[in-house]
Amino acid sequence: MSIYYDDNRKVFHLQSEKSSYIIEMIKGVIPAHVYWGPKLAGREFQHPLNLVERCSFSPTYLQEDKNISLDTLPSEFPSYGNGDFREPALEVHLVDGTTVTDFRYKSHTINKGKPALKGLPATYVESEEEAETLEIVLQDDKTGLIAALSYTVFNDQDVITRSVRIENLGKDNLVLKRVLSANVDFHDSDYDMLQLSGTWTRERHIHKRPLVPGIQRIDSKRGSSSHQQNPFMALLAKDATEDHGEVYGFSLVYSGSFLAQAEVDQYGISRVGIGIQPFNFQWLLEPGESFQAPEAVLVRSSEGLGGLSRTYHRLYRTRLCRGEFRDSKRPILINNWEATYFNFNADKIKEIAKAGKELGLELFVLDDGWFGKRDNDDSSLGDWVEDRRKLPEGLGKLGEDITAMGMEFGLWFEPEMVSPESDLYREHPDWCLHVPGHKSSLARQQLVLDLSRKDVCDYIVESVSSVLSSAPITYVKWDMNRNMTEIGSALLPAERQRETAHRYILGLYDVLERIVSRFPHILFESCSGGGGRFDPGMLYYMPQTWTSDDTDAVERLKIQYGTSMVYPASSMGAHVSAVPNHQVHRITPLETRGHVAMSGNFGYELDLTKLTKAEREDIRKQVSEYKELRMLIQYGDFYRLLSPFEGNETAWMFVSADKKEAFATYFQVLAGPNPPLRRLRLKGLDPAKSYKLELNGGVYRGDELMHFGLTLPQLEGDFRSLLFVLREV
Repeated sequence: MSIYYDDNRKVFHLQSEKSSYIIEMIKGVIPAHVYWGPKLAGREFQHPLNLVERCSFSPTYLQEDKNISLDTLPSEFPSYGNGDFREPALEVHLVDGTTVTDFRYKSHTINKGKPALKGLPATYVESEEEAETLEIVLQDDKTGLIAALSYTVFNDQDVITRSVRIENLGKDNLVLKRVLSANVDFHDSDYDMLQLSGTWTRERHIHKRPLVPGIQRIDSKRGSSSHQQNPFMALLAKDATEDHGEVYGFSLVYSGSFLAQAEVDQYGISRVGIGIQPFNFQWLLEPGESFQAPEAVLVRSSEGLGGLSRTYHRLYRTRLCRGEFRDSKRPILINNWEATYFNFNADKIKEIAKAGKELGLELFVLDDGWFGKRDNDDSSLGDWVEDRRKLPEGLGKLGEDITAMGMEFGLWFEPEMVSPESDLYREHPDWCLHVPGHKSSLARQQLVLDLSRKDVCDYIVESVSSVLSSAPITYVKWDMNRNMTEIGSALLPAERQRETAHRYILGLYDVLERIVSRFPHILFESCSGGGGRFDPGMLYYMPQTWTSDDTDAVERLKIQYGTSMVYPASSMGAHVSAVPNHQVHRITPLETRGHVAMSGNFGYELDLTKLTKAEREDIRKQVSEYKELRMLIQYGDFYRLLSPFEGNETAWMFVSADKKEAFATYFQVLAGPNPPLRRLRLKGLDPAKSYKLELNGGVYRGDELMHFGLTLPQLEGDFRSLLFVLREV
C-alpha cells in the first residue's frame, strides 16, 4: 500500500517512492496540509499541526476552538468567505448572489489503480498495482455542492497527481468562478520560484526569482498554454542546485489558459495553486451536473532540478504519451517548409524526397501550401482539398511516389483555423469564435474555429480523416498559429459564454481522441507556431511537439535546455536548417546544427537538392550516427551538464537505463582569446564500469569521468561543438 489512514487521528499518509505527503482533518472536518517532503518510514504520523490563536484580524472558524483560523491554517482545498483571505482554490457564485461556501469532510475512499478523467487527458497506469488513489469528499451543506479531491500516488516514482471534481447535489443553479486543480500550503517561504517563459521563437527560457510576501504568478489568457508561459512552476530550496537539494514541481495537464502562482502570506506560509485560468472563466453548474478540473502533476526531488526533470521525463514518456510510437523509434525526417515555403510543385517535392532517401532519411513531410488555393497565408484554411495546380495527380499519387522511393510520407495540417478567404468560411461564417456586433481580429489572416460546437468538431474529424485515408500518410504535423480573441460562441446562451474557451479545449481533446484512435499507425506531432502549445495535455494525444519555429542552433540551446526541465527528449522535434538561419540570420557550422538537433527527434528543414558534395557527406554521416544513438537519445536518462543561461558553454548527455551507453554533447558559443583549459564532468554513469570513448579510443572508469571529467580540446571559432559517445567495455 502507498496510502494509509489513521482513523483515530484523522490523518492520511501518502507515500511515493521517496516522499511522504500528509493531510490531517482538523476537528475531523477541515482538510489541512501537514507535510510534503522526504519519505517518513512509519505509517502513523505523531505530530499534529501547531494551532495557536493569532489576533482578532484572523477570525475564528470554530467557536469552540479559538486556535483554529482559516487565515493561518495550511489548507488542502481553500474556498472563499470563512476567514481565509488568501487566494482560494474554489470560488462559487451562489443563487443568493453571495460567494461564501463552507466545505467539510464527508467521506473518503482508497482504491488501487488510477481512474481516467472524463473528457480530459491525464497520466495513467497499465496495472492497478502501479498506483493507489485517494478520493476525499467535501461538502458545502448549504448548497449541496460536493468537492471530490483526487490524489493518485505512483508507487515507484516521486509523483502525486491531483485533480478535483465539483458536483451540484443541491436544487439551485450555481456558477463556478474559479476551480484550481491543486493547492499546497508550504509551511515557510524560503524558496526560489522557477518558471519557463518567453515568446514566439524564444520559448521556455528559465527564470528564477525568490519568493517574497504577496503573489508571484505566471499565467496565460490566450486560450492556449502559450509561448509566453508554460503550465509549469517549481519551488527550489535556497541551497538547491542541478544535482542536490529539495525541489517541488507543479505541472498542469491542460492546453488552454492556465494559472500557476505562489502567494506568501503574513506568517510566511507559501500557498501554491495551479489550474484553469480564472480570468474570463465561469461555468454554470445545474443540479445533478459535475465539473472535472484537469490534472496537476506534483513531483518532489531531493536530487535537485536534475532529479525533478528525470522523474517528469519517465512519467510523461511512459505514462502520459500513448500509442504505437510511445516506445518505438521516431523516424528521421525532411520537411520542405524552409526549403520552399509555399512555392513548390510535385516535381520539386519528389526531388527533395529523393535527395533525402539518398542521405539515409526516412520520412518526407509536406508542409503548408498543398491545399485549396494556398499560395500564401491569406487563404484556404478549412478547405482540406489538394491543390491540383501544384499536385496535378493528387496527394495520393504524390504519397505513393514518395513511398515507392522507400520514404514514408507525412503531411501538415492546421485544422483548428479558418481563413476568411475560404469556401468553409463563406458557407459557415458563424463557425468561428466571434461576438456579434464586434469586429473579428485577424492574426496570420485567419480566425479560430469554434471547437465548443459539435458540428465544427465533427467537420474537422471527417475532413482530416478523409485526407488521411486518401494517401499513404504515416505522420501528421498538427499546427495552430494564433491565439483566441473575441471569445464567444453562436450556440451558447449568454450565461454560458464565458465557458467557451474551456469548452473549446474539451472539443479539441475530443477531436484529437477520435482522430488518433482512428489512425493509430500515424505519428502525430503537435505544433503551435513551434512551441506555443508544448504542454502535457497535447502529449497525451501526440507524443512529440515541434519545439520552436526558431531553428538556429545557438538559440535552440536555451530553448531545448529549458524545455528539458519538464519534457523528455522524445517529445522534442529538432531540425537542422539552412544558413544563414531564417530567423536570426546567423551562420553556424553544419556539425553544430547537427549536434543540437540530434538531441531530440532528429530531422532536416532545408533544400537538400542544393547541398554541396561535402555537405551531403556530412549529413550522411550525421544520419548514420543518429541511427546508432537514436533509442538512447529518445529514451535514455537525461542529464544537464552546463547551462546556456549561466555562461558561454552548454552541455548535456543521455545515459541508457542499464548505464552501459552514454551520449554527450558540448557547445561553445563564442570563441575567446587564450581561454583556460576545461574539463567536462559527466553524470549518471556507473562509477564501477569502464567506458570506451569513441572519439579517441581511450578507456575510462565511470568515477573518473564523473569526478575528473573529460579534457576538452581548445575549439577554434564561434559556435563549435563536440560529440562524445561512451560504451561499456
